[in-house]
Amino acid sequence: MIKKYEFGTPINTEAVILNLQACTDEIEKFRLSENEQEELIFTYQMSAGTKVYGLGEANRGINKRGFCYVSYCTDEPSHTEEKTSLYGAHNFLLIDDEREKFGVFVDNPGKVTFDIGYEEINTLRIIPKYRDMVVYIIEGETLKEILKSFRQLIGKSYIPPKWAFGFGQCRWSYENAGRVDEVIKNYEKNDMLISSVYLDIDYMKDYKDFTVDEERFPDFKNYVGSIREKGIRLVPIIDAGVKIEKGYDIYEEGVKNNYFVKDKDGHDYVAAVWPGYTHFPDFLNQEVRKWFGEKYAGLLDAGIEGFWNDMNEPAIFYSKNKVEEIKTALSERDVVNDDDRLMNDIRWQFDKVSNNSEDYEAMYHNMNGVPVNHDRVHNLYGYHMSRAAGEYFNKYEKNDILIFSRASYIGMHRYAGIWMGDNCSWWSHILLNLKMLPGLNMSGFMYVGADIGGFGCDVTEDLLLRWMALGIFTPLFRNHSALGTRNQECYRFTGTKAFKNMLDVRYRLLPYLYDTYLEAVKKDEMMYQPLAFVYPEDEIAVSIEDQLILGEDIMIAPVYTQNAIGRYVYLPENMTFVKIVAEGKLVTEKLEKGVHFIKVDLTEVPFFVRENHTLPLVKASVITDKGLRKSIMDCTVVYKDSDFELVG
Repeated sequence: MIKKYEFGTPINTEAVILNLQACTDEIEKFRLSENEQEELIFTYQMSAGTKVYGLGEANRGINKRGFCYVSYCTDEPSHTEEKTSLYGAHNFLLIDDEREKFGVFVDNPGKVTFDIGYEEINTLRIIPKYRDMVVYIIEGETLKEILKSFRQLIGKSYIPPKWAFGFGQCRWSYENAGRVDEVIKNYEKNDMLISSVYLDIDYMKDYKDFTVDEERFPDFKNYVGSIREKGIRLVPIIDAGVKIEKGYDIYEEGVKNNYFVKDKDGHDYVAAVWPGYTHFPDFLNQEVRKWFGEKYAGLLDAGIEGFWNDMNEPAIFYSKNKVEEIKTALSERDVVNDDDRLMNDIRWQFDKVSNNSEDYEAMYHNMNGVPVNHDRVHNLYGYHMSRAAGEYFNKYEKNDILIFSRASYIGMHRYAGIWMGDNCSWWSHILLNLKMLPGLNMSGFMYVGADIGGFGCDVTEDLLLRWMALGIFTPLFRNHSALGTRNQECYRFTGTKAFKNMLDVRYRLLPYLYDTYLEAVKKDEMMYQPLAFVYPEDEIAVSIEDQLILGEDIMIAPVYTQNAIGRYVYLPENMTFVKIVAEGKLVTEKLEKGVHFIKVDLTEVPFFVRENHTLPLVKASVITDKGLRKSIMDCTVVYKDSDFELVG
């Protein structure tokens, strides 16, 4: 059962697809009150054992209890434990209390604070900054039943093309055709499978959206085609900001047609991102979405079959307004006098320049002819940027296109996937990668993955191998690193055979992963389930957060600790431990329910097959326009109940 409650004058986020009648009585489950700022507070008194799941792309554990989370799409690359906001805003909670189970979706696109036992250990408080919203309460007998109802409320998830489940290599930046060729050549030289190479901002002419620097990528269409013949797609980035430059068609059209976000005086808002000063397209305006979506056509006509949308929180390096404020402040001070207080003030002024809340509060959208302050709808921006692309692809029957985004809100899952943002080469981020998967699935996001190896900082060979052993099981499987960090392509390290084996394993599992993905979308279920969802009566299983059930058949339990030779696992039922080792060989061992220490070498991929379940492993290959590029074996291996059946 789903109950809908309206507060104030809700903004239509189009997050849900069902048209439900709003209840006129008081909201169930929560007690309403106000704080000193006159913000509305929804309070739920938890039991000592209450577990709270959800919030999609959020920090910390699968059970969100014990911390405070702020739903506000934020350009935050340092995902340390104290960070309350990341790139996505997914306002869905699944509450598992000994007295009752229910879900709550706070459809409010402004800032929402979720205090889940932070101020008071047994008190859950939901505090929206703005009162205009819709709140949905979803009831059911089990967590799975509640989740299915919620997923039906918000609609089917995006399905990417099959090739998007292959391995992708990315770096900021492969700035010209020569660098791309070098990457592909080295993967081929080392007999490593690869399906895509990503182009970061340097492929563009002066960082202008929908342009290609012809000096760096001459004859781009033919170049894309030549790469495609090898079974490899080029996937370019598209940023949210449009460079202010006379003669640039996107800029000129946007200004002429009032397609950009405005300031309070009705002028096009000015802020700096990669191209320097830019304007932001008003994606909350349907006409602007249609216009911007059509701009993808040029790259599609050049043979591009996938895109990743970035900087769409929107990220702001600095605004013109903020620069003027700083200039004024400094001009009024005695900068000749070397005063500590002055220097601290200057540092403080510059520290608050990026992604400043005052800038967001100074921006305005046109929603159906009504001006709306950006801060009230901040979390919709990235969603509607990717919606612009998705609507164009669908309308013109170009729906077999890869599209994923950095910023997101529930509802965008119908148009695109996401990656987990600018993480780091830290061992803790392998575990964070794992823990984000169920929450994202709960919010409808199925095509997900992290930057394998970490985007920031310098990766080590052992960290990358351990991370790949997890990434093999995620839909988006992409190695990505930042400018100024160590190059981390798989062929850069001494253990090239180990990396080759990892990639082969991915392609052997690819049909299973794709079918599991489709099945989860079709049935409105999760691809990755916490053990608590599958074994709710098992007290130990309910407490475990570093093991997940993938689909119906297998359990994944990655090694995520430096220098570890293996790890402890808890089996809630009898399972078969499987390791794919050197040259694709399989080692299996039947294990009984209980705790076990499993040894896992850096070169091995571990997982567990549930009793009486089947796991198909196919031959590893990439399909090109001219046939099979490579195959590591001449038969398909089917794993079932500890026996192997060879199928020619």
